[in-house]
Amino acid sequence: MRLFLLFILLVLFANCTNKYDKYKKVPQYITEASALDATYYEAYDKTLQLWDVPYEELYITTTYGIAHVIVSGPKNAEAVVLLHGMNASSTMWYPNIESLSKNHQVFAIDFILEPGKSYLYNEIEDVEKVTDWYEEVLFVLELDSYHLIGASRGGWFAVTMALKNQNKIKSLLLLSPAQTFTWIKPSAELLKNVVALFSSKEKQVEQTLESMSNDVGNISEAYIRQYKIGLEKESNNKFLLSMTPFSNDELKSLQMPVLVLIGDNDVINKERTVEIANLLPKGKGEVIQNAGHFLSVDQAKIVNEKMVAFLKK
Repeated sequence: MRLFLLFILLVLFANCTNKYDKYKKVPQYITEASALDATYYEAYDKTLQLWDVPYEELYITTTYGIAHVIVSGPKNAEAVVLLHGMNASSTMWYPNIESLSKNHQVFAIDFILEPGKSYLYNEIEDVEKVTDWYEEVLFVLELDSYHLIGASRGGWFAVTMALKNQNKIKSLLLLSPAQTFTWIKPSAELLKNVVALFSSKEKQVEQTLESMSNDVGNISEAYIRQYKIGLEKESNNKFLLSMTPFSNDELKSLQMPVLVLIGDNDVINKERTVEIANLLPKGKGEVIQNAGHFLSVDQAKIVNEKMVAFLKK
């Protein structure tokens, strides 16, 4: 009888224990951060206050460094993995996380080569190793199947992962994916960004935001502050030239449902992206009106509704 009661207690304890508890210890590079890093982490946490949903932060040791993952939503729900855009960090999802995590367990991963809370300590030699790193993180998280959402450059990595893991990814949702369906074509707005590189950091940030967003005033001041501080930190973008558009054959080999959303004022994508998306076996492309490259902020309500409806299918 005592053994039976002990067994019941062990089962109850196991059910109450969060399997991710062992990844919650805050690492030393954050607790003993340099002045600049500490300022950035403080700004990061300030943006996290905009999430308006319960979340937990995980620090997962991998081959190349420590991955910072923000988890929210019901623990037994279907998993959704978020890959953010360049220099944006996972906090970029602040206008979307409440809708996404209502019926899904959401995992937002900070890219290890850019400002965020992930930490690189072994060199990543080529772009293929980046996707290997993402897959290692998901393996540790024990995610055997999941929906994958990628924004901008995160969209390119999402397609790369989908081509390698057709059996794991339930659906693929791309928000203005960069260099994924077509080459980025020169434009007046992109030229302004190039010219701004020779100006002050403040001017560079101002020009970038004006180019990428339809309404900069709609972006949280807390997030803009975090973004500005992040640009002062080192960012390793050595793989940008390796990120070339996928061939039509590669894209058409995707067998999972695919939704591609771009803004009507997107400096990265044009109508051709939508046309190609609509040719995929289970693909659909749409243009969101009055939105730039940052469409998940510019038109958060509409984008959230479309993402949630797509995930329900």
